[in-house]
Amino acid sequence: MRALVAARIAGAALLAPAAAGWSLAQNPYHAPSEAVEVRYSSSQPVISYTLRVDSADTSGFAMEMRVANAPDTFRVAMVRHPEYDDRFWRFMSPITVVLPAGVGSVTRLDSALWRVTAPGGTATLRWRVGTPPWSSAVRPSWRPFVRSSGALVGGPHSFLYIVGAELAPANVTLALPSGWDAATSLTPTSDPRRFFAPTVGVLTDSPILAGHLASWWFSAGEVPHRFVYLPLPDGVPFDSATLVRAATGVAREAIAVFGRAPYREYTFLAQDGAYGGLEHASSVSLGMESRELAVSMGEAVSELAHEYFHAWNLVRIRPAGFGERITWEPNGETRGLWFAEGVTMLYADLLPRRAGAPLVDSTRIAHLERLLERYLSNAGNGAISPERASLVANATRPDMLGDYRPSVHDQGEVIGTMLDLVIRDATGDRRTIDDLMRAMMRRFSADSGYTTAGVESVASGVCGCVLAPFFDRWVRHAGTIDVDRYLRLVGLRARVTRAPALSAEGKPEPDVALFAWQPAPGALPELLLTDPRGIWGRAGLRTGDQIVSVNGAAIPEPRALRRALSPLAIGDTARVAVRRAGQRVIATVPIAGRERVSVRLEPLADATAAEKARLARWLAGR
Repeated sequence: MRALVAARIAGAALLAPAAAGWSLAQNPYHAPSEAVEVRYSSSQPVISYTLRVDSADTSGFAMEMRVANAPDTFRVAMVRHPEYDDRFWRFMSPITVVLPAGVGSVTRLDSALWRVTAPGGTATLRWRVGTPPWSSAVRPSWRPFVRSSGALVGGPHSFLYIVGAELAPANVTLALPSGWDAATSLTPTSDPRRFFAPTVGVLTDSPILAGHLASWWFSAGEVPHRFVYLPLPDGVPFDSATLVRAATGVAREAIAVFGRAPYREYTFLAQDGAYGGLEHASSVSLGMESRELAVSMGEAVSELAHEYFHAWNLVRIRPAGFGERITWEPNGETRGLWFAEGVTMLYADLLPRRAGAPLVDSTRIAHLERLLERYLSNAGNGAISPERASLVANATRPDMLGDYRPSVHDQGEVIGTMLDLVIRDATGDRRTIDDLMRAMMRRFSADSGYTTAGVESVASGVCGCVLAPFFDRWVRHAGTIDVDRYLRLVGLRARVTRAPALSAEGKPEPDVALFAWQPAPGALPELLLTDPRGIWGRAGLRTGDQIVSVNGAAIPEPRALRRALSPLAIGDTARVAVRRAGQRVIATVPIAGRERVSVRLEPLADATAAEKARLARWLAGR
């Protein structure tokens, strides 16, 4: 390895102490009693639920919670997801309580918290969860819906839990329309409509996809996997065999990285008419539109691989501060999402490539070029450190970083890629980022999450080199990563060019990168800038300005801003009226062209034979 990157540590002094402690992060049984299927305390409440769906009523579904052995007064709450707080308490009906004898009551204490008075400690709670129509043509894959042919229910959007009884087990009964199947990672029973959850965490991390499902089974790592797909009635035919074969290959390659699967079985919950994905410990929610699958599967397979790899890197290898407790309060602030999301993005390309599955980019070179173009095009990636960007990535407000919008996904994938090259060089190509992931699993798969210092320590042990300068410069502090410093380890350099962005017709494109969000229904939308040095920032606009109008057109909600900006052309002038600190401000913005960053990776003329061989192995995905 060239001296610019790291200094080797002689011997294995750094490795030995760390290796001795890594076994503590595993969760093997320590006594036969720990293998008892249902574990509980006699003081815990006895809880069961019924979730009822009527295919003729697509406005929502009904919930019932039966409680025994509870205090006369207890609190119930809706779990707040650490990533996506959809605030489904907004769509809940009032909770009613029925007692075997006497009268109970329910009092709302907070948006997602209620107090139940039930003398005798036995009660039945009932409520209804609404599934409002979403504003976009397709919805996020994790949000509940009901339609005549199927539904997505369960998870944190549906169940209430007893505060203080987060480790209490529960039984779940599904009352579904005739002919509907159900897929979930809840533990099945001999009754196909009854399931079991050992804790509230498992209960709310196990969404239920039900309806007329297409279903396939395959084995990976000697563990059963189920792939289900809920089609739309007017869905477009696609090659389902190729899609399932891709999922099979991705699962086998991911398990090969770690040596075993971390679950008893796994379920892919795929839906037409939805986008995106959300990881769970033993399942994944995926939006896969049939009209897109019929044309190309690369993006869908990449999304599948990304969310599936989270079963290790985020769910088990967890950043400190992320989802550490079951609560209705904010619970996702962490400095480590750059690793959890960014390195997972690396594997979203690598796993399908190893599996021979459909790809987005034909080669690793093309993928890295596209990644670097995104990374360098976003001013926030260099202006905000990955640690700081991680802290606010899941914030309820998108304006926490002022006039920048960094991507922890892109920051982290670039860091992970460069770190992989460092490890390969420092170890004479005996180790790669796969070894780092295995070491992270050994060290951080138990109760304690990792910090940047933890990742640095494990990575230093894997490569046998000092990585403090790398982490200080590129993770803890802001700055655009000097990728050429690390690409030279595989005999490459990045040629970066900046030129006017052109449309498909070859015409210069205007810079309309001005966005808005709405803090509350009816509130004035607030501006979101992406670069204070752009035309909008230079004109005096700032993130947080309440936007009133653009060229006289009122902006009552964010989509109105897009409509007002879309006709603008280079040379036009936009008069933007905003309110700031109670004062009306007018910004006059001359519309200029947008810049496009292009990256091409080129071989170094003086690349050594070792660097060329390293590049060949990296290109092969190994």
